[in-house]
Amino acid sequence: MSERKSVEIAIIGAGVIGLSIALRLASQGREVVLIDPNEPGSGASFGNAGTFADYACVPVGNPDILKNLPQLLLNADSPFSLRWAALFQLSPWLIQFVRESLPRAARANAIALAGILSEALPAWEELAVEAHAEPLMRRNGCLYLQQNRGNRSTGSWAHKIRCDLGMRQETLSAEEVAAMEPTLPRFEGSGIFFPESMNVTDPSALMEKLLAAGRSKGMGVQRSRVAKLKIDGDWTLLSGPNLQLRAKTAVIATGAFSRDLAFQAGDRIPLETERGYHLEYATESPLLQRPVCPTHLGFYMTPMAGRLRVAGTVELGGTRAGPNQSRFELLDRGVRQYYPNLEQASSKWLGFRPSLPDSRPVIGWSRHSRNVIYAFGHGHLGLTLAAITSRLVATLVKGDMDPLTTGFTPDRFLS
Repeated sequence: MSERKSVEIAIIGAGVIGLSIALRLASQGREVVLIDPNEPGSGASFGNAGTFADYACVPVGNPDILKNLPQLLLNADSPFSLRWAALFQLSPWLIQFVRESLPRAARANAIALAGILSEALPAWEELAVEAHAEPLMRRNGCLYLQQNRGNRSTGSWAHKIRCDLGMRQETLSAEEVAAMEPTLPRFEGSGIFFPESMNVTDPSALMEKLLAAGRSKGMGVQRSRVAKLKIDGDWTLLSGPNLQLRAKTAVIATGAFSRDLAFQAGDRIPLETERGYHLEYATESPLLQRPVCPTHLGFYMTPMAGRLRVAGTVELGGTRAGPNQSRFELLDRGVRQYYPNLEQASSKWLGFRPSLPDSRPVIGWSRHSRNVIYAFGHGHLGLTLAAITSRLVATLVKGDMDPLTTGFTPDRFLS
């Protein structure tokens, strides 16, 4: 067996969460190694909708979803679906999800998310400067399209909770939507505009910027898979193919693949996987000025460099099965309701979101050792919350806890 090398901080997982944490810690003069078997930034961080959704305090599980859950799960064209072959495996998670969708629990989850989201964009503005990524950022807001008949109907639980928690949102008539996005077809409904939100023109380019900035600060990168994690006194031992490492601090940021490592660190986290899809369509000029989400279809249409990305929906079902072609077809049919003359999709993608029943990420120390820190489970908010998560983790590394972290520690899963 090769000699085990030592490092101050090992960041396990090189998605946007791991990259952001590694850059922040390296910028503080820490000795950091980023470990991932794949190219940094190539997972869900590559394929997301590119939105920094500071308004997204509504948990996936909420009274609106609970009311419609049976028909959503039974409808093959639903934006919230289930691979039935995985039903037995998912049953414990689904039971918890239903509990978290009840009004009191959903409100508590929304309050926690609103707190961390309030710091998300300022943290990104700081990190973007550090990574020289400002040219990739756009701040044109985000637009929801709603198929209600009364143009300004705002009766949903989601809308009310955003109002209660001070999320900035503006209700628009169909005419105001048309003025904001003139390429959209006329529709009978209304819009909700989130004026503060941002988007990135190329998520992959952003990952490259974070990686380059981290390396310029001395961050190391190791292409290995961490198969085993063991707490050994003041050290955490990491092992895997071509990997023997001991770290004073290990940060688990492996997204949808974090549950097993957390279990080895002594914590049972009810983490499951949402399978997310995207299609891209080449465009000579931008069709939209900002991300647009038809809420009844459950996806975003985001203008990116030379293309339109259509990304989203929820498919519960684990990481092992291949892509579900019907989900790509669902996205294609949906976007053609707005842009029927699009060429054939130029690329397609399937990725895996880490999903917890309460929609809150896990950020905090392992209950068994402060040498192990969790930073995973961000669901649909990985990109949005990456920079603020890096700040919270940097504080944990110093042995302190930011008050924002309180609602996200693994202690909440103790039964």
